[in-house]
Amino acid sequence: MHGNNRWSRRGSVVLVLAGLALTACSNGGGTSSSGTGTGTGSGGGKCTIGMTQINQTAAFFTQMNEGANAAAKSAGCTLNIANANDDSAKQNSDIENFVSQGVTGLIVVAIDVNGVLPAVKAARDKGIKVVAIDAKLKDGSVDTFVGVDNVKAGEQIGKWVVDNGLAKDKSYGIVDAKNSFIQNQREDGFRKVVDAGGAKYTQSVSGDNVQEKAATAAQNLVTSQSSLDVIYTTGEPATVGAVAALKGNGKTKIIGWDLTKQVIGGVDAGLCAAVVQQDPKQEGVEAVKELKSLIDGGSAKSFIDVPITIVTKSNVDPYRAIFP
Repeated sequence: MHGNNRWSRRGSVVLVLAGLALTACSNGGGTSSSGTGTGTGSGGGKCTIGMTQINQTAAFFTQMNEGANAAAKSAGCTLNIANANDDSAKQNSDIENFVSQGVTGLIVVAIDVNGVLPAVKAARDKGIKVVAIDAKLKDGSVDTFVGVDNVKAGEQIGKWVVDNGLAKDKSYGIVDAKNSFIQNQREDGFRKVVDAGGAKYTQSVSGDNVQEKAATAAQNLVTSQSSLDVIYTTGEPATVGAVAALKGNGKTKIIGWDLTKQVIGGVDAGLCAAVVQQDPKQEGVEAVKELKSLIDGGSAKSFIDVPITIVTKSNVDPYRAIFP
């Protein structure tokens, strides 16, 4: 865990909430401009950044946008955010549009880590600096990756499960997103540890990283296997869906990823035993800062690790202000 140290970092980012007016995120499928900055920073070079985002409905992604917008304003960069709306083909098209517009930096939050590579290569061939957030692309395909080692984080929450007596001789199912490379990594890391700790795996159901589908998948899993001890959820839609499906269930515990107001309610009720919380705002901040440095001639850091926190009843209170 990276509890207190990580929260001190997040605490500074929470101040961004006072400036939410800076964020201009489209709820549709188009491109939205933050309108921040003048296009020049302390280094004097043009700084125009395009950001291709998976969707703008999940709180995780909207918080990432908030961090990126705040950092762009501070750095004197112009930031334009394109909403791919869970469509990998549109994401590729958005990247191509950014290249045509002549951006100097590109942030990629990839839907399909392999499918996006040709468009990313085309951007780099034009001299555009590229940073990936959250989903790690093929080594060497971007300048820097900002985010979490998802396999190791899956192993970390798996170890918490083992250490807290929720693995040995316990049964578990998973609500995942088979279309998400990083959520598959989280599942693999978790399973490796809890299976070795004596847990009995039953099945996985996919919600495709869409909240309504995830809620239905979770409900189907609960209905078919009401005696499960644990349900592991690999992302925000799955965790929210499982909380809705398991209300009133006194036996099954949720081990999941990504807080929301509903998930915090699940923590308070004892339904969510532990939740992996990333720092999406800080990821957005770090990505813009890295691009500004690269545009001004700095060396690439290759990987910027933004640590996770495992949130339980004992440390959930500071997050209430973030998810009112």
